[in-house]
Amino acid sequence: LQTSIFLLSLQKCGFSELYSWQRQRKTKQEFCLHDGPPYANGDPHVGHALNKILKDITNRFYVMRGYKVHYVPGWDCHGLPIELKALSEVKGAENLSPMEIRQRAREFAEKAIEKQKSAFIRWGVMADWANCYRTFDPKYEANQLRVFYKMYDKGFVYQDYKPVFWSPSTKTALAEAELEYNEQHVSRSVYMKFPLLKSPPKLTSVIDGSSPASVLVWTTQPWTVPANQAVCYMPDAAYSVVKCTATGEHFILAADRVESTAAVLDTQFEVMSTCKGVDLADGSCAHPTIPGRVSPLLPANHVTMAKGTGLVHTAPAHGMEDYSVASHHQLPTDCLVDEGGFFTKAAGPELQNKNVLEEGNEAVIQMLQAAGSLLKEEKYVHSYPYDWRTKKPMIIRASKQWFVNTASVKATAQEVLKKVKVIPTSAVNRMLEMLDRRTFWCISRQRCWGVPIPVFYQKNTGECLINSETITDVIKIVEQQGTDAWWTLPIEQLLSKEAVAKAGGHDVLDYVKGQDVLDIWFDSGTSWAHVLEGAEQRADTYLEGKDQLGGWFQSSLLTSVAARKKAPYKTLVVHGFTLGEKGEKMSKSIGNVVDPDVVINGGEDHTKDPPYGADVLRWWVAESNVFNEVLIGPVVLNAARDDINKLRNTLRFMLGNVAGFNPETDSIPASEMYIVDQYMLHLLQDYGSKVTEAYKEYDYSKVVRLLQAFCSRNLSNFYFSVIKDRLYCEEEKDPKRRSCQTVLAEALDIVVRSFAPILPHLAEEVFQHLPYKKDSEGVFRTGWINASSAWKKPGIEEAIEGACAMRDSFLGSISGKNALEYEVVIVIEPGLLFELMEALQAEETSSVSQLNEIMMASQTTLLSELPKETPADANVIKGTFLINLEGGVIREESSYKVIALPIAKAKCPRCRRYTSDSSSTPCPRCLKVIAGKGST
Repeated sequence: LQTSIFLLSLQKCGFSELYSWQRQRKTKQEFCLHDGPPYANGDPHVGHALNKILKDITNRFYVMRGYKVHYVPGWDCHGLPIELKALSEVKGAENLSPMEIRQRAREFAEKAIEKQKSAFIRWGVMADWANCYRTFDPKYEANQLRVFYKMYDKGFVYQDYKPVFWSPSTKTALAEAELEYNEQHVSRSVYMKFPLLKSPPKLTSVIDGSSPASVLVWTTQPWTVPANQAVCYMPDAAYSVVKCTATGEHFILAADRVESTAAVLDTQFEVMSTCKGVDLADGSCAHPTIPGRVSPLLPANHVTMAKGTGLVHTAPAHGMEDYSVASHHQLPTDCLVDEGGFFTKAAGPELQNKNVLEEGNEAVIQMLQAAGSLLKEEKYVHSYPYDWRTKKPMIIRASKQWFVNTASVKATAQEVLKKVKVIPTSAVNRMLEMLDRRTFWCISRQRCWGVPIPVFYQKNTGECLINSETITDVIKIVEQQGTDAWWTLPIEQLLSKEAVAKAGGHDVLDYVKGQDVLDIWFDSGTSWAHVLEGAEQRADTYLEGKDQLGGWFQSSLLTSVAARKKAPYKTLVVHGFTLGEKGEKMSKSIGNVVDPDVVINGGEDHTKDPPYGADVLRWWVAESNVFNEVLIGPVVLNAARDDINKLRNTLRFMLGNVAGFNPETDSIPASEMYIVDQYMLHLLQDYGSKVTEAYKEYDYSKVVRLLQAFCSRNLSNFYFSVIKDRLYCEEEKDPKRRSCQTVLAEALDIVVRSFAPILPHLAEEVFQHLPYKKDSEGVFRTGWINASSAWKKPGIEEAIEGACAMRDSFLGSISGKNALEYEVVIVIEPGLLFELMEALQAEETSSVSQLNEIMMASQTTLLSELPKETPADANVIKGTFLINLEGGVIREESSYKVIALPIAKAKCPRCRRYTSDSSSTPCPRCLKVIAGKGST
């Protein structure tokens, strides 16, 4: 029943139509938050909740401030993770055709999107859910290909043969953003010797050939030794020629590594001579396992002294730096490993068809042993890249791929990024560093579920064909049919005779279609070209998790800068990850995974997993310091529910006490209000401006802190306590009562608007119950906080806070007893403080003054000196209060005395204050009200 009432109330205020309503507003103020597409491969989780709710809080704030918000939710739909999941339950998946794979992957992604979408709607996320973007939509794919060609045409995209991160488990190249590092990976590291064939000329006097000499090399990847083409040294480092005391052999290694290497090899080295790295020039060695192959000694700056021997085995097909050395010295870069991570025929019969990370590695170690080149093998634990999806080790493998030349884009990208506002500011340095380290971006993948790289290859020469004609034809087809056409149409329909002729070719059938697809980071990284509107195509904000500093934030920046020399965003907001409430990662084995659906609807056992509702989930997001890691669990959720319940109690008090009040006819002007009521308006104005600033800075936890402090300290603990007598005991229409009702109506409006972006369901519920807004359009269609600047009266603080200081002294002196059983005597020497208190109580003694209301006693007496008849045993509390007016121009410290005396009068049966002559008759004030005369 509760759920249906709740849904009915949402329907009444047009909750789900809010996005389309605000899009139709006529306003020049626009705010665009571009949705980074979540991956369409699984159930919605708390990471999604954190991200989507943060975005929704932002959007709702801007809608309330009168902006036209542009927010189109999207999904990242291509790529290996979806392909693997879609095929995981299919028998004989390896025999499926590309189109069968694509069909299954699409269906899988579509199901995941529907699941995620319904969750996002349930969380209260505002959007036009019928018009989202998906990276497999034909128009999206066409726009992506336009950006690809623009970058190709400008020389930022190129094809090359070089080493890339390669996943044998999925038979494709991967980008760095698709790797994760296993810190506990165990490699079989080896120390080996490369016999010296030609001694470096500068060392001939030391190495005279009388005893065998070798260079000492260490590697963690023995399987790469067959591809060795050189041994590298650091030109500026010191190297030693040592003699092994056990065998008499001579070895060359870094001077800094002599002792540690001798210890590992369990031997002793005698240093014969020391030289500079440059003195090793022109030397060469024999390859340790391939007879007749020569490995030259070459200089390189990537050599380090932290591990190993200071001499680095160089296999150009299996290392980025190794490849650079080979390019510089024209060394072969042949790769002896196939797509599945097995040695090819070219590696020789002993290694062919062996897995390089398993039996192939063992076979190479055995070959080193047989050749007498192996000095030591040991296990080595280190950080090693793994495929982010299969969780299996990667290798580095040379192959022909397509790249973005980030080296030529990143200087502009870094300059552009420095002009972007980044929250928190520390994140921008991390992104700049990541850009700095990125020299190229491999954008080709050897799979079929993705956007094809629109290139044709000449059958005989392998030369690629792509020009403005070919790309225009392909884009036209893709826009109409989607990228399936690349696989379903014959080449004659994709490639025109005119395009072939322009490239100097003869026959369309001399060409074949390329088989590679684009990296999914290129897919999502070009979303700006499809989603963002207007000539500028630039979003106000991108808001994502910190992993996107090296992911979507970066790929979007690189594609946008390469295509049009500007960033696709003005502001980046970066949030942390979700963790269990003790700060540990969530995992099914620990049992600390929090399912947002269970949070909202409850689990099977409601005593264990109660249904908290969507607003508790949203409150958790808002109250968390999202710029660090965000903790969630039962304790956190219970606390969030308790916080909302406290807020509901505050709202209930205000709602209950504005019954029978109409702000349009019953409001009291601020100038005629009680001073404490004016003080509350002053606080409300200050609260409104602070909350607005916190929202603007995306600091929603500050919004929650301000809200809680205001509701608890200023409203519940102070104002509500003070005005209860006026509300409950004065005549209904008495201006004194209307005065505080005016404040309650303003406070209710401002407080509800201030939390509406965070708790939209509760905000709308309150607006449905406002007694004076029966046909309200709801909170979101009626604007942001409207606190008048005329409410700001800094001087008023001193009067109320001075009175409160004395009240605290009074209440402290009676420790927990009923304040109404006392009269309070306040003694202040003539001066500013006395004048301020006189404004609250003109007469010497009163039970109905503004000062007495604040003191919460039955009667208050204000004097300038201690009365002579003060009892000798009276508890006189002394205190001081510093008055600070006009920004410190007027400063005066005044002392005061407070005396609590038991009241002599009887308890009024109506208002319960001790102001009556007899306990059976009401006090004079109450008698007036009962008689219906009322005070004017």
